[in-house]
Amino acid sequence: MSSTPVIGVLALQGDVREHLIALAAADAVARPVRRPEELAEIDGLVIPGGESTTISKLADLFGMAEPLRERIAAGLPVYGTCAGLIMLAEKILDPRSGQETFGGIDMIVRRNAFGRQNESFEAGVTVAGIEDGPVEGVFIRAPWVESVGAEVEILAEHEGHVVAVRQGRALATSFHPELTGDHRIHALFVDMVRAAR
Repeated sequence: MSSTPVIGVLALQGDVREHLIALAAADAVARPVRRPEELAEIDGLVIPGGESTTISKLADLFGMAEPLRERIAAGLPVYGTCAGLIMLAEKILDPRSGQETFGGIDMIVRRNAFGRQNESFEAGVTVAGIEDGPVEGVFIRAPWVESVGAEVEILAEHEGHVVAVRQGRALATSFHPELTGDHRIHALFVDMVRAAR
C-alpha cells in the first residue's frame, strides 16, 4: 500500500480546485469526486465551501447524500471548510427548508453567523495542533459552531466563537485555509488520513 493517501474533494460546488492544489502541496494524491462509485477509491474526503443548501440538493441529485453519510459514519476521514463544516454538523440552527447534512461531528452550527458576503474578512487563527503561529483564515459568509458534544475537540476560536473542531476522523473549519497558500491544515488532515489507513 502506497504511503501517499488518495483524498477526494467533493466536486459538486465550491472551491474544488483550490483544495486539490492544497492537498497536492500537502503530499496527497488529490482527485475530484462526484459519483458514489468514486467514494470507494479514496482514503479521505474534503467537503469544500460553497452554499450548504446547494451542496445538500446536489448531493441528493447526484445520489451522493446517503453513500456519503454511510462512509462518514463508517469512519471515512473527512474535512469540511465553511459550508463543509455545516454539512458535517448533526444539527443546523437555522436550516433552509429541506436542507440535510451528512453528519459526522456532534455539533450545532449557525449559518452565515459572521455576516453577509460584504462582511467577509481575513484573520489570524491559532489552531491547536498547528505549529509555527496562527493560520490565516478567510471568512466568507462563515458559520460558527454554537455548541459541541462531549467527544468533540475545539481546535480554535475567533472572537469567542468556535471556528475549528475535530471529532475522531472528522475535521472542520469555519474558514477557508485553501485560499491562502498556507497548507498546514491540509497537512494535518493528510496526517489524519494516513493514521486511519
